[in-house]
Amino acid sequence: MSLRLPSEIVVQDVLPTLRVLLARELSAHDLTQQEVAAHLGVTQAAVSTYVNGDPDLEPRVADHPRTAETVERVAAGLADDEMDGYDALAAVLELVRAFEDRGPVCELHEEAMPELEGLGCDLCVRGANPELRREREVLDSVREASRVLATTPGIVGYVPNVGTNVGTALPGADAVSDVAAVPGRIYVMDGSVEVPANPEFGASKHVSTTILAATAVDPDRRGALNLATDDALLDAARARGLDLLEFEADYDDRGDRLRERFEDRGAVPDVLYHRGAFGIEPITYVLAETGAAAARLAAELVADAEE
Repeated sequence: MSLRLPSEIVVQDVLPTLRVLLARELSAHDLTQQEVAAHLGVTQAAVSTYVNGDPDLEPRVADHPRTAETVERVAAGLADDEMDGYDALAAVLELVRAFEDRGPVCELHEEAMPELEGLGCDLCVRGANPELRREREVLDSVREASRVLATTPGIVGYVPNVGTNVGTALPGADAVSDVAAVPGRIYVMDGSVEVPANPEFGASKHVSTTILAATAVDPDRRGALNLATDDALLDAARARGLDLLEFEADYDDRGDRLRERFEDRGAVPDVLYHRGAFGIEPITYVLAETGAAAARLAAELVADAEE
């Protein structure tokens, strides 16, 4: 693990870029290099390099529209004596804080520490807390599920045309935003399963609807994934003694209807499927305690079906 603080990202990546851009903008206001150096707290030689050389810039900072607005405003204020050092510092700090909250600093921090990937920099913004830990566990579950799907032999044949997704809900979830899934769905490309992005909360309405209906009846059922309905897969599930339930593909208010079905039977099934309808592809859902558990069960069913 590479332990990096967000302040290190600011010092090493953000401030050097801001200094170069400010130096160039101040020079454009006809300030001498010595005057620019005094404003920025650097040497005249450094200003010469900023203005005349080709220093490295962090593009996510340099090209950000908020950077351009701040640099132009600060340079104009300093050049016209409408800003002093305090005002300029306040403007730059405002920019840095904005970048630390799901902005370029957050993105750079996640690259430096992959353990933060997908957390949206909440650790830095909100601090460590039990809620954040639960969110991380849910995201980790979906990541694990994605890895299982991507490495399961034969799974390609069970990915529906609309794609597969896998989700895990937070404890007590009652909205799509409480369910983490893969943005854009998992799909097949060149004979392999492709996972297009890291999991995010609120990324899938369809799998979330099924999970929310399940967890409303059984709080321990917080994970699910969808596959193409296939008789061999369903037979494998029956052979394992799993609980199966068929439902109509064209349910209106599917979440409410599924919840009613679960409540009527007094249990959430392990496998939920439909045979399709006009314009609706046949889909099977595998449900479990988490998305990762659902993916492992799906992998076992695929292996059984392929025998």
